[in-house]
Amino acid sequence: MARSGVRGEGTRSSGRGAGEHGWDDSLYDGSDEPVQGADGDSGPGAGSGAGRSADIDPVPGTDGNPVPGTEGRTAEDTMSLKPLGDGRGGDGRRPEGAARSRRRRRVLRWSAMVLAVLILGTAGAGYLYYQHLNDNIKKDDLNIGDAKDRAAESEANAAGQTPLNILLIGSDARDTEENQELGGAKETFGGVPLADVQMLLHLSADRTNMSVVSMPRDTLLDIPKCTDPDDGQVYAASSVPTMTNQTLGRGGPGCTVATWEKLTDIHIDHFMQIDFSGVVSMADAIGGVPVCVDANIYSKDSQGHGSGLKLEEGTTYVKGEQALEWLRTRYGFEDGSDLARAKAQHQYMNSMVRELRDNATVSNPTKLRSLAETATKALTVDTGLGTVKKLYDLSNELRKVEPKRITMTTMPNRYVGARVEPTDDAAKLFRLVREDIALDGKDAKKTVTEETSSDPAAADDKIGVAVLNGTRTSTQSPVSGRASEVSELLVGKGFTQASAEQSEATTEDKTLIRYPSADLEGDAQRVAKSLGIPLSSVEKSTSVSGVTLVVGADWREGTTYKAEAEDNTTPDTAEALNGADDKACMHVNPNYTW
Repeated sequence: MARSGVRGEGTRSSGRGAGEHGWDDSLYDGSDEPVQGADGDSGPGAGSGAGRSADIDPVPGTDGNPVPGTEGRTAEDTMSLKPLGDGRGGDGRRPEGAARSRRRRRVLRWSAMVLAVLILGTAGAGYLYYQHLNDNIKKDDLNIGDAKDRAAESEANAAGQTPLNILLIGSDARDTEENQELGGAKETFGGVPLADVQMLLHLSADRTNMSVVSMPRDTLLDIPKCTDPDDGQVYAASSVPTMTNQTLGRGGPGCTVATWEKLTDIHIDHFMQIDFSGVVSMADAIGGVPVCVDANIYSKDSQGHGSGLKLEEGTTYVKGEQALEWLRTRYGFEDGSDLARAKAQHQYMNSMVRELRDNATVSNPTKLRSLAETATKALTVDTGLGTVKKLYDLSNELRKVEPKRITMTTMPNRYVGARVEPTDDAAKLFRLVREDIALDGKDAKKTVTEETSSDPAAADDKIGVAVLNGTRTSTQSPVSGRASEVSELLVGKGFTQASAEQSEATTEDKTLIRYPSADLEGDAQRVAKSLGIPLSSVEKSTSVSGVTLVVGADWREGTTYKAEAEDNTTPDTAEALNGADDKACMHVNPNYTW
């Protein structure tokens, strides 16, 4: 299996000066001690100290096919705007009335490219070329964590449709001369790559809406045990909260996927990974994308910090290296944090989708082949997406969603020193995605029908029930003795085989009853009815060996369960941006204007 970069734990030296190409500084300069990784070595720290990571972010592909973009180390690229050769003017800005001349831009959609390639594939030479494109695509294992920790597969809706979850990963690998030049930091060539961009793309089961959740690279998480599929090296689970971008160096993208599943309990179907050069080549192939700033911006300070992005106030069409500069910029946007930069990336992604839908056309075969080469060489995917045909099928699924039903969000978080951690709002956001609830609030009201199992329940005193304490939340400690209280309640109702499990407290937003096989479904439903728990909270799970009641954070006290009406609105702290919002404009920090 091909993979970018060298794996393993470790940190990067920061032996370059502010005036050198590739200078990078901490997001939170000098504000905390290094974060300890699983092996006790220091992780990426603050300031210009050891282990600073590149900052890269994903970008969806043409026609809705996601292509993770990047925003890496703040290289000292002082590139000013260049003419784009399409009548926009010497500074790269689109002239007035350009909307009427869009036919002059020859922007290719990924799906159109693949369709043409498939048509050409009917001939012998065309088939060989199709195989060549397949060989271009780099592949890696989807999930390299423990199988027991995998999230359950997404359930189908009433029509038998299932949602699709794709993790978009941006790697900062300096494994080629081109990536080295774009990312800077000469001393890190061939070093351990970091997953500095992580976005979960959720396509609804009915294909009417799409949700994207970005996770800040400095998020502190418990990283699970991962096993490198190439050499069998085992990376132990982290003993302390560790920055999520270190997951890529612990066996590959499959460890990043495993970490997301452990955190969110969302089953991830595929991943797509891209590096610096891939972003530039795809941005060139796609064509100009409009972005907006509310003042002139130059992302460069007196010490050399910044991406080099230089734009005039208003809307500018960016592509190629200038698009990479936009995606990497944090110095100059709002407060200069990863959170502000994520907003800029969301603006770019939404604009790209709108441009591709409005202006995509099929060009000549030479240009078509060039884009085919670019697209297939830019990506590393899981084996389930490892052919042109599979990528084409995926793009057709993604293109069904109109921009107005696309919602971009950032995982709600709070600061822990100089880093961040998920909040209760993050848990709520993940639940909405897990339950396939549209983040734009435009889902039709779903009628919940509770089907009673055809399996008859045993007598109450014959039903064994294990009771677990799941009352812990990200902000509250578990209620001591809660499992014992509820098990005694069950015994009092006649379930004499109910008992509290003395295991470590778990975390569940709501009270659930799980059962392992169909022959115990009736028993599980009987327990639910006796406690007033809705049958929608009864679920089959291979993670339990018998009927198991998990007392959730919604039942921290009392002997009567009251199911609260769930709030399915997207938290304000997720800073949602609608895909059809063409008025979004980044606020420029006055210290970075000209």
